[in-house]
Amino acid sequence: MSEARRLVGALLLLTVVLLLAAGVALFVGSAALSPGAVVRALAGRAEPTSIESIVTLGLRLPRIVAAVLAGGALAVAGVAFQGLTRNPLAEPAVLGVSAGAAFGVVIAQTVGLGSSILDAAGVTAFAFAGALLAAAAVYGIALVPGGLSVQTMLLAGVIVGIFFTSAIAVIVSIVDVNKLGGVVHWLLGNLAPIPAGPLALFATLALGGFAMVVRHARELNLLALGEEAAVQLGVDAERLKRRIFLGAALLTGVVVAFAGPIGFVGLVVPHLLRGVVGQDHRLLVPTALLGGGIFLLVADTLARNVVAPAELSVGVITSFCGAPVFVYLLRTRYRVTL
Repeated sequence: MSEARRLVGALLLLTVVLLLAAGVALFVGSAALSPGAVVRALAGRAEPTSIESIVTLGLRLPRIVAAVLAGGALAVAGVAFQGLTRNPLAEPAVLGVSAGAAFGVVIAQTVGLGSSILDAAGVTAFAFAGALLAAAAVYGIALVPGGLSVQTMLLAGVIVGIFFTSAIAVIVSIVDVNKLGGVVHWLLGNLAPIPAGPLALFATLALGGFAMVVRHARELNLLALGEEAAVQLGVDAERLKRRIFLGAALLTGVVVAFAGPIGFVGLVVPHLLRGVVGQDHRLLVPTALLGGGIFLLVADTLARNVVAPAELSVGVITSFCGAPVFVYLLRTRYRVTL
């Protein structure tokens, strides 16, 4: 089967699963709405001020869109970091990039940025800068003569993540709590309905980061052969690393800005997809966009319903899923000596 046919088949299958997951998310929740009420709201036959319209169109549908965008962005960022470092354990949370982005968001909140579309752009810029700073620190620490050290990179990611988490704790301790409303809940990774303007910004930036990664999918395949081999095959390795680096940091930063630091999506989803579509980044990157959306949407649906009418943070669900996968990869298929 040709690569194009395999890609189309995988994308069609993932699209069907995504639509099914979105349908379930629309119909279940703590608000006791009948299927007929949800359908009426979706068809525009309910009053705009009715409960079914507010819950379905104002709460559940925007949250589904946010979950799909955030999950897809994090999964693609995971594929990008793994391709860049040639290490399947690399992931925004593991490398400390999510913590760096979260630090940028907390700084943005202390200077008074709110939730309008212009403020959302400013918060995203702070998150992007924090993600870049953290990723650069990890990359710089792990870079040794001959390439990147897997052991050093994992340890550097943990250290950088702890540093930025500690910096956030310091800011939370000394800044007026009124400027940081809800920050503790947000730091656990929290999806919530996003207004139309900021949601459009979220989608635009996430798709921009995706485009930066997917256009270099073939070169990532060549980079997997080793940097020297990739250069001999005509790849400008330094330019490729900068662009993938920027794309992955943008994807991570925008998710943290709008949904908080949600971990392990970029580890679990690429690992599962490699068992289906293989190692080819031309297949892996596009399918990760849909696969990540499915994974986070299912996790968020569970978070909304497991302890209803209370609600878990979606980051708790993804961490419960991701931690065992990380340990499995570390100790079996990708054993390293620490």
